[in-house]
This record gives sequence, structure tokens and C-alpha cells, in this order.
Amino acid sequence: MKVESFIPPLRTLMGPGPSDINPRVLAAMARPTIGHLDPRFIELMDSIKELLKYAFKTQNEVTFPISGPGSAGMEACFANLVEEGDKVLVCINGVFGQRMYENVLRNGGVPIVIEDSWGEPIDLNKVEDALKKDDDIKIISFVHAETSTGVLSDAKALGQIAKDKIIIADTVTSLAGSPLYVDQWGLDAVYSGSQKCLSAPPGLSPVSFSEKALSKIKTRKSKVKSWFLDLNLVLNYWSGDQARSYHHTAPINSLYALHESLVLLKEEGLENAWKRHHDLSSYLENQLKGLGFEYLVHPDYRTPQLNAVTIPEKIKDKLFREILLNQYNIEIGAGLGPLAGSIFRIGLMGASCTYKNIDYLINAIKRISINY
Repeated sequence: MKVESFIPPLRTLMGPGPSDINPRVLAAMARPTIGHLDPRFIELMDSIKELLKYAFKTQNEVTFPISGPGSAGMEACFANLVEEGDKVLVCINGVFGQRMYENVLRNGGVPIVIEDSWGEPIDLNKVEDALKKDDDIKIISFVHAETSTGVLSDAKALGQIAKDKIIIADTVTSLAGSPLYVDQWGLDAVYSGSQKCLSAPPGLSPVSFSEKALSKIKTRKSKVKSWFLDLNLVLNYWSGDQARSYHHTAPINSLYALHESLVLLKEEGLENAWKRHHDLSSYLENQLKGLGFEYLVHPDYRTPQLNAVTIPEKIKDKLFREILLNQYNIEIGAGLGPLAGSIFRIGLMGASCTYKNIDYLINAIKRISINY
């Protein structure tokens, strides 16, 4: 085996994540590493927290990035909030709602499941009926933007319906790409990922917890089953004044990158970022419809940053994606679960959301289609 440096190809990332990374963010990763308890690094941590509050539209003091991908953020929410015997309403309309269900089970909770078809949003009437039927439900969980289908559920309405419960929301794909108001909508525990619309490297999961959620965590009858994700321990590192206690060695250079991506978001303006994703998704739709692609999801509840389109009969799913990747260096996503083989998932996330990328993709699709 020949041992040599790894030089990755230069791809255009238009799948469900990761997304393209701005050169400023890549450059930030290469800055000198300092200690995870260095006073200057503590300053950076505080800046990241404030910028994440901006991105989440929240004043929650407990807003910070978990050292791990979005799945770690998900586990942090469920591990800290779900205790043995807690009834949890789990809304499932795709892959990531199913993962919430698994987290409830593994933390000793009792899942009460509401299911909707893949490609459809969470049915508000079903949620309201379930909560009326069983007042012992303590927590409701749902995916705001379901990455497996490109569906955007009504988080604002769900927050109102379940305002007396603890609300856990997956915002992995929605953060910085679609309107999200954590405080206004009454969301108590939210988690996201660094590699989607924030366009930072994978490996960090921004989270935010309300006072209501923290109260439940602080009054637990049992220890959090995960030592690493126990907020009671992690917050001794991420909170307080300059004197922080050691919990784990944070991914320092990855946090440099996340910070720079948040600086870019602030420079653009959050609302401008939402509008960019919306406008360019409309542009992509107009281009794709002329090539025989149809959208899986109705425009009333479609995510602009993740576009699920049905594959025309003449196109072979895997072969088409392989040609895009190998000949044009474009990555798009395949369908998952029951949608495998029938849809493409085209991402317009963060730095990937540009007219240049869309035009490049459309021209590649046209060239490949000619040779089919």
C-alpha cells in the first residue's frame, strides 16, 4: 500500500449535505490551534453562542454547539429531557422522525406515534387530537424540515398546539435556510447541524434549550444516561465567566470554521439568507420542469434548501448520479426508504445555493440526457 497525502476532488455539493464551504471558512480551519481552555478560545466560544442565538432567533442562554454531528445534538435533546416512563409524542413523516422514535425508546420513554405520508407535512389535527386524548404526554417531538423528503412542517402552529408541553424540534436542515423563530414559536429544545445551510464542515451540532427545558433537566429523578451529552456537565465548560471547567477537548479548528460561517451569515443578514434560498429554489424549479422533473412536495410546504424531484422514466437513478459525480463532479442525493430509486434530492444549502451551481447542474443534466 502506497502511503501519501490525500487530495480530494473538487466537487459541487448539491445533495442533502454537506454543502459547499466558503473559502473564508476553510481558511479559518487552518488558523493556529490553541488550547480549549485558552482565554482567547473562551472568547471565541462566547462569540459563537451569541451568533447562534442570532441564527436561532432566541435569547436562550443555553445555546451552543455540541461536539458531534446533528445526530449528537438529537441525542443530547432526548437523553437530557426523556426519563424512564415519560410519554413522548413522536411525529413521523420521514427518516429523521423515525430516528426520534428510536431515541425515545433508548432513553426509556414511551413513544406515542403520529405518522404522515412521506412527502406530506405533519397533520396538525392529529397532533391536537393526540394531546387531547392523553394528558400524560410530557414531550412532543417533530422534524421541522424533513431532509428525506423536502417537507417543511408548520413549527409555529405545532408550538402553539403543544405550548404546555416540552417541544423538541429537529432544525438540522431548516436553520439559516428557512424562517425559524425558536422563542416566538415556543420551541424548547432544538438541534441542528453545521454542514447544511450554515455551510461549515460536518461535526458540530448547534443546540438551544429554553428555561422550561432546563427546569425539567435540573429536576430529573435519574442521571442522564449519556455522560458525554449530559448538559449538567457540558455547561460547566460552555457557560459561566472566564473560568470554565474541563469537560472534553473541543474540536477547536472546527469551531473556528463554524464561527466564520456564522460571521458570514450575520454579514449577509439572516432574513436575506432565507430569501436567497427561497428565490433560488424557484429558479431551480423553473429550470427542472422544462427537463421533465416534477416535485414530490406541494409548494405550500416545500423546503427551498432541499428539493425532492421525481426521476423521469428514461433516467436510471444510480447511473445518472454516478455520471454527474464522475464526469461533472456534482453530487446530488438519492431517495431514502420508500422513495429510494424514485426521487433525487437536490440541495441548495448555504454556500451551495448560487445561480452558478444551478446553471452548472442544469447544463450537466441536459448533456447527460442527450446521450441516454
